[in-house]
Amino acid sequence: MAASATHQGYRIYTRAFDRIVTADQLDSVLGPLSAEAKVVLEKAGDIFQTGLMDWNMRVHLDALAASERLRGVTTDNDRADTVITLLVDQSGSMRGQSMLLAAAAVDIAQDFLSHLDYRVEILGFTTVSWRGGHPRQFWKWWFRPKAPGRLCELLHIIYRSADDSKAARLAWNIRQMLRPDLPKENVDGEALIWASERLLARPEKRKIIVVISDGAPVDDSTLLANDPDILVAHLQEVIADLESKGEIELFALGIGFDVARYYAASITIKTAEDLGTSLIGLLEGALARRRGKPDG
Repeated sequence: MAASATHQGYRIYTRAFDRIVTADQLDSVLGPLSAEAKVVLEKAGDIFQTGLMDWNMRVHLDALAASERLRGVTTDNDRADTVITLLVDQSGSMRGQSMLLAAAAVDIAQDFLSHLDYRVEILGFTTVSWRGGHPRQFWKWWFRPKAPGRLCELLHIIYRSADDSKAARLAWNIRQMLRPDLPKENVDGEALIWASERLLARPEKRKIIVVISDGAPVDDSTLLANDPDILVAHLQEVIADLESKGEIELFALGIGFDVARYYAASITIKTAEDLGTSLIGLLEGALARRRGKPDG
């Protein structure tokens, strides 16, 4: 059952149950929301829409100021030839305020970037189920072979592709981040490979990924059946590979978690309350500098 090895022996037991979907296809993977879950989503959506007015105003003002500064230090051609992916960790620990403010922050960021004519992707990553799902069941049926590799079913979500431009649909898509049945486990290394492959297929010359995360990669099913460092080691190898090739610039924003242990260019904030302003600041700093040149 095991798939071929990748990245220094990192293994995947099976990819048969992994899913890549757009936001409007989540019901096909997770099933329709229950009546109770719909109420939770509606409440979260109301807060997203009207309950963050002061927070949104502060972040919008920061974005407006950053936009004016970027127009002064970049050209129309620079901006049109750049694509940015916002890659959001949707693990269980992001549930609640962190996910709500992450959704609000990326919504403001996509508006900020789009008005400057940058191409923007918004992607999320989690797993279809807890405790390994179908891959773990198959592994158990096949007498639990040792060191099976990644032992869960990935769920990668496209909230916005770089070619999307319909504002009404994009706003609805971002709200789907708040589904209460969505956050589960996080396999960061494979999510980063997926996001990078999408960018490398695009024509823009400059390519940037910003990862938003609140912790290390974790999938209990995988960690219990393998070396406990398997997911962290793979993430580090993927980052090193991307940085050595230099085709994509990597940045990370950590929420209460020091992402500098993995990413050379990063910001760590103490609480999700700082997420909006920090994300705009990170994006401005990344976009204002010439590629390969230090700030200033």
